[in-house]
Amino acid sequence: MEWKLVVSTFGLVFLAELGDKTQLATLGLAAGTRSRAAVFVGAAAALVLTSALAVLVAEGLGRMVPELWIRRASGILFLVLGVAFLLPQR
Repeated sequence: MEWKLVVSTFGLVFLAELGDKTQLATLGLAAGTRSRAAVFVGAAAALVLTSALAVLVAEGLGRMVPELWIRRASGILFLVLGVAFLLPQR
């Protein structure tokens, strides 16, 4: 296993998830129940499943599209979303 890749992926996902709407929703669910373990298990399972889907899609997409174009498209998508979030909502 490539431990450097494991650690860098962990760090990136961990920082990206801090303070996002998923974490805030989990916080709200945990605050409203006594079964915090159930909220933890549900949230952890959801993150694992969404990550598995991302890896599977990337595997298939990587066979059809060169990595350079995937990186460029991802960068453009992040920029577009960033600008969209900065614009006032109607």
